[in-house]
Amino acid sequence: MKQGSVSNFNIHEEIKKNRQIKKFCLYGFLKNLKFFEPYLYIYLIQVVHLSLFQIGTLFSIRGIIIYLFEVPSGIFADQYGKKTELMICFIFYIASFFFFFLGGSYFIVAVAMVLFGLGEAFRSGTHKAMIYSYLEQKGWFKHKTFVYGRTRSFSLIGSSLSAFVAIFLMIKLPRIQSIFLFSIIPYILDFLLIWSYPDTLNEPVETTISIKKFFSYSIKQLKNIFANRLLRKAVISSSLFDAIFKVLKDYVQPILKDIILVSGIYVVASMEAATQLKIILGIIYGVIYIFSSWVSRNVYRLNLKFKSDKLMDISFDILGIIFFIMFFAVKIKIMFVIILLYFFLYLLHDGRRPLVVDVFGDYMKKNERATVLSIDSQLSSLFMIALAPLFGYIADRFSIATLFFVIGLSILILNRFLRGETRERKKSMNLKKP
Repeated sequence: MKQGSVSNFNIHEEIKKNRQIKKFCLYGFLKNLKFFEPYLYIYLIQVVHLSLFQIGTLFSIRGIIIYLFEVPSGIFADQYGKKTELMICFIFYIASFFFFFLGGSYFIVAVAMVLFGLGEAFRSGTHKAMIYSYLEQKGWFKHKTFVYGRTRSFSLIGSSLSAFVAIFLMIKLPRIQSIFLFSIIPYILDFLLIWSYPDTLNEPVETTISIKKFFSYSIKQLKNIFANRLLRKAVISSSLFDAIFKVLKDYVQPILKDIILVSGIYVVASMEAATQLKIILGIIYGVIYIFSSWVSRNVYRLNLKFKSDKLMDISFDILGIIFFIMFFAVKIKIMFVIILLYFFLYLLHDGRRPLVVDVFGDYMKKNERATVLSIDSQLSSLFMIALAPLFGYIADRFSIATLFFVIGLSILILNRFLRGETRERKKSMNLKKP
């Protein structure tokens, strides 16, 4: 083993044992204990009686809220403290889950989406920026891909455990919406965990709020970020990929709902079709997140052979190919292939995210971190605002299979414009050299 490899191994072992890194991992684990996730579309379709288009408009409402508050929240975190902002975001989440529990109508669910959007806006980018700050304090910043991959893997372990626990809850609970109340418990624990973070991670630049300074700083940061062509391409690629994934990642629920109810596939012969669906969906999400956790934790190894920005380009093309194959699988109703493709879809997304964070870390300045990450999430929200109802309309009007064909073709075309040229990358790297 080479000396450099031995050194990295020793530092990685030290990072694993670090108490604050463990807290970062626990944060993601608790945050992803959203027991309702494998059944959200089933809840909205069967309990609230909404169409895919109406569900798309709900996600647009959430996206609008995130879009309006995303960048201001990131700048607020940079200027006035990240720890405080994260604690506020969990209050919004908890309130959102309560309104989902009330459910029953489009309006009440829309209120829940607004509160959830506020939580997302106040959270996005902030915790990652705290991790960056801590790594700099410890002299570990160059290991950011390893650290972020590790913390994200714990988040995915939380998602996996959440899916398996959700099966038990869905079978035992008298009403589907009661599952939202159980999701409040881990979020209260995460609120207390953030409260225990050291104040050195709060990093407020100013202690009094000036509205004029707030917006002038915002405009300055946006200009600086979008003046960097490579960073601009990376942000657009990341946000568009993320938006497409978030809009479509749970379409597996209505797809399998239709296939299972029509084909009569049974896990336990004595159970009714609705119960079969709950079990199959829970198992699918649980297994997907187990493997996604492994991919996220080990994706840093690819950097030994390939650059993160190159891997970003390739992964977007693979996404388009997956949707092309999905078109045929849904068209002829091959459940195993559909599940397998969704499996790869999640692996691709969760493996890509640490690469995105690595690329951003290379291209952005220290005082722009939370802002860049928030802009990434804000653009994702903007794309979701447009795409969620559009995708829902196409699925309702034509078919989900047709939707997948259109998306696959569009991705392969768009990525020709978002790919960073090798010559352009080298030029950017040379400019960074002293």
